[in-house]
Amino acid sequence: MTSFLTSRFGGLALRNVMNNKNGINSFGLRCFSTNSVNGLRNIGISAHIDSGKTTLTERILYYTGRIKEIHEVRGKDGVGAKMDSMDLEREKGITIQSAATYCKWGDNHINIIDTPGHVDFTIEVERALRVLDGAVLVMCGVSGVQSQTITVDRQMRRYNVPRVVFINKLDRTGANPWNVIEQLRKKLNLNAVALQVPIGKESNLEGVIDLVTEKAMIFGEKGTAPIIEEIPSNFVEFVKEKKMELVETIANVDDELGEWMIENDFPNNMPDEKTLTAAIRRTTIARKVVPVMMGSAFKNTGVQPLLDGVIKYLPSPNEKKIIALDTSVKDKETEVELESDPKKPFVGLAFKLEEGRFGQLTYMRVYQGTLKRGDTIKNVNLGKTIKVPRLVKMHASEMEEVSEVGPGEICAMFGVDCYSGNTFTHQNCSYTMTSMHVPEPVMSLSIQPKSKDGQANFSKALSKFQKEDPTFRVKSDQESGQIIISGMGELHLEIYVERMKREYNVETVTGKPLVAYRETIQQRGDYNFTHRKQSGGQGQYAKMIGFAEQSENGMENEFVNDVIGTAIPPTFIEAIKKGFKDCIEKGPLIGHPVVGVKFVVADGATHSVDSSELAFRIATAGAFKEAFEDGDPTILEPIMKVEISLPQEFQGTVISGVNRRKGAIVNTTTQGESLTFECEVPLNNMFGYSTELRSMTQGKGEFSMEYLKHTNVSRELYNQLLEEYKKKRAEDTK
Repeated sequence: MTSFLTSRFGGLALRNVMNNKNGINSFGLRCFSTNSVNGLRNIGISAHIDSGKTTLTERILYYTGRIKEIHEVRGKDGVGAKMDSMDLEREKGITIQSAATYCKWGDNHINIIDTPGHVDFTIEVERALRVLDGAVLVMCGVSGVQSQTITVDRQMRRYNVPRVVFINKLDRTGANPWNVIEQLRKKLNLNAVALQVPIGKESNLEGVIDLVTEKAMIFGEKGTAPIIEEIPSNFVEFVKEKKMELVETIANVDDELGEWMIENDFPNNMPDEKTLTAAIRRTTIARKVVPVMMGSAFKNTGVQPLLDGVIKYLPSPNEKKIIALDTSVKDKETEVELESDPKKPFVGLAFKLEEGRFGQLTYMRVYQGTLKRGDTIKNVNLGKTIKVPRLVKMHASEMEEVSEVGPGEICAMFGVDCYSGNTFTHQNCSYTMTSMHVPEPVMSLSIQPKSKDGQANFSKALSKFQKEDPTFRVKSDQESGQIIISGMGELHLEIYVERMKREYNVETVTGKPLVAYRETIQQRGDYNFTHRKQSGGQGQYAKMIGFAEQSENGMENEFVNDVIGTAIPPTFIEAIKKGFKDCIEKGPLIGHPVVGVKFVVADGATHSVDSSELAFRIATAGAFKEAFEDGDPTILEPIMKVEISLPQEFQGTVISGVNRRKGAIVNTTTQGESLTFECEVPLNNMFGYSTELRSMTQGKGEFSMEYLKHTNVSRELYNQLLEEYKKKRAEDTK
């Protein structure tokens, strides 16, 4: 693999580079590493799908000298963006897995994680934000705040991540950065403030004016540094107004700048660049203000000032408070603050796993101490000690080997068996980092390999995907024998099915999973059943009289022995009880479990020779079937409690969608411009709802569901299920 180690602006050169047989670059020094933690930035680039995150990352890598050529996400050259290294990503033009890289800007080092924007891959954003110190929230200059922007904002708040906003795509028709800033304030409740003013708009976008330095930056051909000029005369008044707004917004939340304004006759005197930059940095790191920068990544406008902004306003690892839990005392966890000190005991978090060509690749964020190749470290969660085999720094899918990594850095280890979210420490240390939030899956599919030959690889793939992705769940349905996979949406599961085909050469068949129907009776059903079988020698004889009725304990089944005397001896009563358990496992109607039935044995008869435990178990099956048919049997289906959150503008279409799925809305709550519906909907009708809801609400609607109860199916569905079961039985007996 080629390593691009010439910086277009920094003149960086690294020697002693050699390619080894495995295609991993081996360095005699810590490549792209910094001895000063103050000069290090760990940032994530997050946004709604199609806001230009990967395009922006591509430009950052180009301007920092990490790549020699720019390739577009859906470029005509067919190469695809550097950070979209998976074939599926390049085909679909979306980011599926978060990709890590690093670069140098001036004397500072930046670790970057480019995350997916699609809601189905939310866990990738969760994992990235868990280990990053700051973030760039990319907004589309036309669309503004969109559904996944709201989700990403929620995640950034959960992990207390300071952020800067980059309003992208200002070259597009209809782009308006001031509308976007207003939406950030109203919809996300962020104290957003512009640091720049665009020069020209839409197709006439030429550059930006920096409100802090009061200089204009004009961007020419790609790869050239911006031309710094004085502010054009037609912008002077507007810039003055926006700078006043900037200073006042910062001063409202920063006492230091507020005091400066009082002492220095503001607004006749404006704060100098150093004072204002320091105030913006303080308030950004404290998450009181969100600075907003602008440009167009595709048109190479505003990327260099954004990199300057990342260095100036986002925190270094030692400026963010990191808390770990000391588990050295059993049943007593105490909070410990970690320090970005290379000499302290090592503490790191494995935040992402990937199956590489050379085994499992474990992404690690080092919080404290230094990690060296050959060190012995402890997995606190699993209680295992391991020797660090190989350390690499990631550049998308390429790997560059390093001998050690210091505090605040992100690296990857080979061949370490662990799980996502495990903490690694020095041998004498027992700290554990708090785990990340894992959302519950919302959609399931049944899956099986097309041929028996693929069974081994199929099992291997499922096992690997579960380790990689905590939102991907696999379970075996005891009733149907099906393998059920669950995930965050149809695209999420579709990608894994496609990966099975490409990476493991396993063709699969997917389908709608079987719904957990139940069978029961609605009234008392009597039975008087005799089992008699004579075939020479000892025969079989058992007689049972009694009834079945609805249980008083809801969905639970009951067995009652009301036999007086020894009409049926106790040993045979035990056999009847076992026979009853056999019957309720597979009901007579459609082969699903029976619930809510009380089975009573009142009387019976035995034969001194022919009666046996087996005879009574067989008789129980006949007696149960007789009583069940007499008791007005029915089928129950699971009803889910569904909670739907959506903007008010989509209320009508969502209500009609719920009605179409035979759901009932039981409660509605309003909060600002958002609505929340509580509904009861049959599980059988919820298949594919996540995709439908997104299309109905332009991706702004979300839903969660949980089991509520079982109720009677409609007569139409009852007949349909009986017919399907008969056909299946007929096919099985052929």
